[in-house]
Amino acid sequence: MTASGDAAREKRLAKIGTAVFAAAPATAAGLLPWVVTRWKVRQPVPGGLAAQCAGVLLIGAGAAVITNSFARFALEGMGTPAPFAPPKNLVVSGFYQFVRNPIYVGVGAAITGQGLLLGQPKLFGLAALGAIPVVAFVRLYEEPTLARRFGAEYEDYRANVPRWLPRLTPWRQQGQWRT
Repeated sequence: MTASGDAAREKRLAKIGTAVFAAAPATAAGLLPWVVTRWKVRQPVPGGLAAQCAGVLLIGAGAAVITNSFARFALEGMGTPAPFAPPKNLVVSGFYQFVRNPIYVGVGAAITGQGLLLGQPKLFGLAALGAIPVVAFVRLYEEPTLARRFGAEYEDYRANVPRWLPRLTPWRQQGQWRT
């Protein structure tokens, strides 16, 4: 196979792997909240219409961040977020310019948004409880693995982009302009 054929094949496999791995955040942000609440709206919703509108915005923003971040893994990283099919390139564009873990942040936003929309505070507890294994995984596996795999490039990124709370301005690698 030619070099361009190999690249096309890798990109196709990355897209397929990303689509398959998308089941994890879909389960966390969709199925688990449904299991906990059956998506029943508590009447009256605490905070009323304002809380529900904020919830819709958080759900939409979370979904957009998750979708965009997965696409970047396939197209830019040439891999997936999954440990069994990691990216070949460090992904530092899009929402990754603002926060190192936009998929996890997006999942948390979507769950919290459902809590607001439905008036179901138990979803805030689900989001908080779900954060415990995520934080452990990021700190104990993901960050050391990325440091070994990408070395100085990752260390520069890690030093400039926060783990959970987004920067106000996008970070750019020295000498590169990515969007």
